[in-house]
Amino acid sequence: MVGGLLPAGTTLPPLPHLLVVLLATGGVVAALRRRRPRVTGRRVLALAPWMALGSAAHVLYVVDALPSLLAPFAGSPTVYLTVGSLAGAAWLAVDAARPDRVPTTLAAAGALCLVPVVAAAVGSGLSPAGARWSAAALALTLPVAALAWLGLTRLRPEAAVTGGVGALAVFGHALDGVSTAVGTTQLGFGERTPVSRILLEVGGLPSMPVLGEGWLFLLVKLAVATAVVWLFAAYVRETPAEGYLLLGFVAAMGLGPAAHNLLLFSVAA
Repeated sequence: MVGGLLPAGTTLPPLPHLLVVLLATGGVVAALRRRRPRVTGRRVLALAPWMALGSAAHVLYVVDALPSLLAPFAGSPTVYLTVGSLAGAAWLAVDAARPDRVPTTLAAAGALCLVPVVAAAVGSGLSPAGARWSAAALALTLPVAALAWLGLTRLRPEAAVTGGVGALAVFGHALDGVSTAVGTTQLGFGERTPVSRILLEVGGLPSMPVLGEGWLFLLVKLAVATAVVWLFAAYVRETPAEGYLLLGFVAAMGLGPAAHNLLLFSVAA
């Protein structure tokens, strides 16, 4: 059954909201195709705050802290189109106004949008225990991701051509793996994605400090992320624009859920 393959909580917004999102997304995509702004690793890396913005907005949706008029735009999966269209529009505007400062300005714009959303989530109620475990997950991820990236670039030096975008992909998926394991083991959260839930519910595994039996989920995430970066090295070298964009999407698939975990734990644990 298809519904069984989708994350729990997947819904479509009311028709008027859906039409607004689809029209906005279509308009931005058409404008991007027409203008074709230059794609580099630094420009894709500058989208990192926007990746976190979608997750933070969805946390506001989950804790029911958004006005009723705006809430449908932050549901899953609509929030991806909402924030994607905003990020695309920002990229177009910056590319037209300051083409020499696109990475810095695009990242700053994303951060300026992200900060008030995170502040609103924290203002809805902070969980001291959840915040502590979120900080612990982030602290544990830093050496894990660094070792994974070092191992990857040692085994396949060509992977270094992916630069910051490749490193962000590894870090994002490592943070998703660590935070998910911490959330399920230490805070009692469940996993919404069926495939991930299967990995987290495998029985008979030895337990590790902090991660519990969720270390298997982290290991799979790291294996997949490093394998993808490994395979994308040649693509980025031969077709940088397409390679960086697709690798940026891979990074978003890790960093987005990870940012969602950290913020949700901090306010709802």
